[in-house]
Amino acid sequence: MAALLVFLAAAAALGAVVALFVIPLAQEGSRFAGRLPAMIRDAQAGRGPVGNLLERTHALRYVQHHQAQIRAFATGLSTPVAKFLRGAASTAAGALTIFVLAYLMVLEGPRAIDRSLAFVDEAPAARIRRVGAACARTVNGYPTGNLLISVICGLLTYVVLLVSGVPFAGLLALFVAVTDLIPLVGATIGAVVASAVAFVHSLPAGIGAVIFFIVYQQAENHLLQPVILSRTVKLNPLTVLLATLIAAEVAGILGALLAIPVTGIIQVVLGDPWAHRGGRSLGPPIRADDSPENSERPDAPG
Repeated sequence: MAALLVFLAAAAALGAVVALFVIPLAQEGSRFAGRLPAMIRDAQAGRGPVGNLLERTHALRYVQHHQAQIRAFATGLSTPVAKFLRGAASTAAGALTIFVLAYLMVLEGPRAIDRSLAFVDEAPAARIRRVGAACARTVNGYPTGNLLISVICGLLTYVVLLVSGVPFAGLLALFVAVTDLIPLVGATIGAVVASAVAFVHSLPAGIGAVIFFIVYQQAENHLLQPVILSRTVKLNPLTVLLATLIAAEVAGILGALLAIPVTGIIQVVLGDPWAHRGGRSLGPPIRADDSPENSERPDAPG
């Protein structure tokens, strides 16, 4: 029951984040739909910002002379839309499957580990448990540190956009924080969208947003990520930076996503034999005189 409540709370939090995006977009969409007929009439007459743009670029004349081709192109968009709907349905089914699998693994995982270690002696089993717990702490520390970095990014973005007077500063900051969770390209995607909205608002706001994101991304990549992840994953900051760069070069986005937890696991697994050999072993070292062959001989010492 406790695990189920935690999973339901996580699903509710995810639904709340989605609602923060969907509700403003739905409101703006309905407002745009109400203004669309007047905008079309103004565009056809060459009035308003859209009409002036079409008149200057001669796009209105092009549309008038190529209505058949544009209509055929619009008709052909039904196939991509159908593919998108099928992909959305598959994504929803996959998310539900992952949710159920994760819930069952939380419930049955400890039992499966206990049954597996029942076939191992007590001393090696305790050692395996210790190494496994350290690996789990390393893996859990990575999303915690990454989430903290995204929160910092979202808060700073909100302050900059709010000071610049950009509309929907909270929504844009939330979008930037969510995309910042994606390695390598996530921060760039959020920065491009937020900067574009800032440029639509005003030229100084757009320039200020671009400068902020350039400075912040450099600080995040070379300061925040190494320092915060070194504390949550227990890795040296230089190791964090080198592991991310090497993994991104070798395996792209997936490598950058898995670089830090995999490096932490490798450090734990390789560090255990070193600690075991350094005197913190689970039992006393076996000497040559204490071997079974020597203990069975009559002249073996005591």
